[in-house]
Amino acid sequence: MNLPLLGADDIAALGPKAAADALESALRGGLDPETAPARHHVTVPGGELLIMPATTRRFTGVKIAGVATDNPARGLPRITGSYLLLDAPTLLPLALLDGAALTTLRTPAVSALAIRHLTGPVVRHLVLFGTGPQAYGHLAAVLAERHVERVTVIGRNPERAEALAAHARGLGPEAAAAREGGAEVATADLVLCCTTSGTPLFDGALVPDGATVVAVGSHTPDAREVDSTLVARSAVVVEARTAALAEAGDLLVPMAQGVFAAEDIAAGLAELVTGRGEIPGTGPGAGRGRGGEPAAFAGPRFFKSVGMGWEDLAVAAAVYGNSAA
Repeated sequence: MNLPLLGADDIAALGPKAAADALESALRGGLDPETAPARHHVTVPGGELLIMPATTRRFTGVKIAGVATDNPARGLPRITGSYLLLDAPTLLPLALLDGAALTTLRTPAVSALAIRHLTGPVVRHLVLFGTGPQAYGHLAAVLAERHVERVTVIGRNPERAEALAAHARGLGPEAAAAREGGAEVATADLVLCCTTSGTPLFDGALVPDGATVVAVGSHTPDAREVDSTLVARSAVVVEARTAALAEAGDLLVPMAQGVFAAEDIAAGLAELVTGRGEIPGTGPGAGRGRGGEPAAFAGPRFFKSVGMGWEDLAVAAAVYGNSAA
């Protein structure tokens, strides 16, 4: 069997907007992230192996991704892996995709879909934490969804931060690099956290009411990019409650501290996209308090993503269809 190999160029050709559209189509078509198969974690000598299966009536697939924390020091990518796409009724393989490239497109597309429903059409100030592939991917995804006037890039390596800022300027917005510390979030209306940090990147009290914060960098219970202050202030949206309450340290740490509870999650991504849930701060009217009673809301909106297999499947299927067109 000659299995088509879809590499980074084939995956990038789909583009972030079409990838976000594929995710939205899956959710509007009835896919329920709450019942999607869980991710499996396996500790291996090189780091961590992630096994992420998913299925729909038309396609089945599995991503095997490696997280090799020492690879960047070797000049190698931190995320590795492959994605096997199969025909659902027969389970015959259809294509093999570059797993790292798929993740680089899929994760920003998930964030872009949330941003599509959480922000207005103009982003006056985007603060972007991170300088790796996810930071570049998220910048492209946001620019595909919104008009961005100004970008501030914050990273541990000043040269890499300036390189990303220069890249952003080449795409249209004003852009500059800044030192770590995160004071710039005080004037942001969109904050993107795309780092490998296990500790909060900025003071959550600084984020203005009405701003949106997206965090994608961590997927373990003890690691987080935002602090408990931000979570306690925010209307929180997650991909799925099941996944977030198992893996999202950004939420689990505040829960352990007693300043946040599972019932404080405002909505899952499917509810946000389909309009089935009332999301505080995303439109006129009040949100809902912990007991379900009407409650006025003033604060930021926080979207936490840990990455799920159904997202890889939706985007992989779209890449496969695009390559065959």
